[in-house]
Amino acid sequence: MDEEIVIQTDGLTKRFGSFTAVDHISFDVKKGEIFGFLGANGAGKTTAMRMLCGLSKPTSGKGMVAGFNITNQQEQIKKNIGYMSQKFSLYEDLKVWENIRLFGGIYGLNDKQIAEGTDRLLKTLHFESERQTLVRSLPLGWKQKLAFSVAIFHEPKIVFLDEPTGGVDPATRRQFWELIYDAVERGITVFVTTHYMDEAEYCNRVSIMVDGRIDALDSPQNLKSQFQAKSMDEVFTKLARKAQRLE
Repeated sequence: MDEEIVIQTDGLTKRFGSFTAVDHISFDVKKGEIFGFLGANGAGKTTAMRMLCGLSKPTSGKGMVAGFNITNQQEQIKKNIGYMSQKFSLYEDLKVWENIRLFGGIYGLNDKQIAEGTDRLLKTLHFESERQTLVRSLPLGWKQKLAFSVAIFHEPKIVFLDEPTGGVDPATRRQFWELIYDAVERGITVFVTTHYMDEAEYCNRVSIMVDGRIDALDSPQNLKSQFQAKSMDEVFTKLARKAQRLE
């Protein structure tokens, strides 16, 4: 794995009035890494991710994403990352190919890149016969795979995935993770939040947030050893019990 650092935070903090949603977190993510960002509801995960994606300015602390400062270079960050939200983000009333073309244009690709990329993407997903299908007609698992593929259509340095497999069946989740591994092999760094602790096992390293702070950060194997746990679910439960606040 390349040792280049693509995400770096130092004391990153976000307050809303007297409430501290993210409390002085510091960590880094290496290029080509699958970094799991875990925490119970209300722990501060989504707020932290929004700052890293250039969607929200920190109250204090520092952060760099893809070589750009999260405080004053948000537009450059947005051009160098992909993002997939937990709520399905494609346009249901557009056809599959129309969604791909739309997002390719948003990402600044030219017509030739979009056309070639669309053919390649549809072939990879075995979606050739779905080119003209309205997205609303696709099964949920297919929609999720398409949304992920569109999020990395422009080959970003980093892709942020916010609970990308919520609500899909185990077989589709496995297929989705195969797409993640393929993206990593192409040099894309994956920053993922998930509620499924078996998915935490697939990550190179995992951080676990409790009440706005990072309480643990290491490889799944080391965390299980540190907490004398048989699974990441057990590690997570032990830490989550310490939480004082609810969403």
